[in-house]
Amino acid sequence: MYKPTVAPLGWNSWDCYGAAVTEKEVRQNAQFMAENLKEYGWEYVVVDIQWYEPGATSHEYRPFADLCMDEYGRLIPAPGRFPSSEGGKGFAPLAEYVHSLGLKFGIHIMRGIPRQAVHKNLPVLGTDKTAREAARFNSICMWNPDMYGVKDDEIGRAYYDSIFKLYASWGVDFIKCDDICRELPHEEPEMVMLSKSLQECGRDMVLSLSPGPALLEKAEDYKQVANMWRITDDFWDDWKLLYAMFERAEKWSIHAGAGHYPDADMLPIGPIKQDYDKNNKTAFTHDEQITMMTLWSIMRSPLIIGGEMTGFDDFTMGLITNDKILKMHRNSKNAHQVLRREIGGAETCVWVADDCEGGMYIAVFNLSDEDSEISIPLSEIEINMPVSATELWSGQKGEFGDSVTISLSAHGAMVFYV
Repeated sequence: MYKPTVAPLGWNSWDCYGAAVTEKEVRQNAQFMAENLKEYGWEYVVVDIQWYEPGATSHEYRPFADLCMDEYGRLIPAPGRFPSSEGGKGFAPLAEYVHSLGLKFGIHIMRGIPRQAVHKNLPVLGTDKTAREAARFNSICMWNPDMYGVKDDEIGRAYYDSIFKLYASWGVDFIKCDDICRELPHEEPEMVMLSKSLQECGRDMVLSLSPGPALLEKAEDYKQVANMWRITDDFWDDWKLLYAMFERAEKWSIHAGAGHYPDADMLPIGPIKQDYDKNNKTAFTHDEQITMMTLWSIMRSPLIIGGEMTGFDDFTMGLITNDKILKMHRNSKNAHQVLRREIGGAETCVWVADDCEGGMYIAVFNLSDEDSEISIPLSEIEINMPVSATELWSGQKGEFGDSVTISLSAHGAMVFYV
């Protein structure tokens, strides 16, 4: 199985365009990433759901809309939205453009086979069987009506083989598979089957499983089939969701490493929900965005930007190009929460992680609604001597004698390399 050496960094179209992203928007974000972010390690450009739906206009789905597909029931890009796909080229021209920028290209898929292919009873490539024979009619996504699940047999496997070979021919580097991560154990055989088809398609691809919350008792199974899996349902710019992520991160952080990464979901930063209003921007405060980026980075969640990057301001650019934070994301090992309690009147959470090149990280979070003075004895972090420290967001250097004593804004964070 392909195992990326670091948790993936990239951009996904969902937060800003829902099901309605166009080729123009993908290209402009790819160009922005190449010119401004590639040097910092950002590399994946991912087209999210329903790229095969000609009439998609927002984050909402049109039930039972006609979908674009080939003669074998394999979904293909809607040419009105992705003009370079005309003439059966699929995503190959767009992938070639992304690759020409030194980046990697990804797509979203739904688990299963299109209902439309089943109703037309189209043939399954490489067999004398049909889509109707491959489908499981009692396996239907609860929130999107496009697909049926497929049977765990040679016909279902042949269908998955056919789509992943198509994606390989297009030059796809990243697959986000939806309607599967939290659907265990009843969809576990299909998850294993599609993973095997991907692994044997002849091209290295990251496999990302959605939506969450993933099942903690299935952690070892996710590691065997995928590179990343969602530990939450869709994450948006709401403090309540960010606050709740700390409990999820505490439980899942021990499972990050060796090419497999618990996924806290996309970063809703900058302009988002552009399909509704071009003036929409993240509701997170600056402090909340720093808290989010700190937690995602120390636990080594994949970092997938959700906003329209061409509209990023200086703060947002600083958030995602801080080389010390990104080094922590690459280098942190054994990340875990060491305490969470009231200190100085504030709910305080502290995480630590080792740096694989030496030294360690200490992240302090103020989860309360008020600014606070926080003091934590170093002995509680199992440090038994004075240490020098650099705060990674500000770059400020200092010494800690017998405690970490800092002022933190409400919903804010600091992270130190010691």
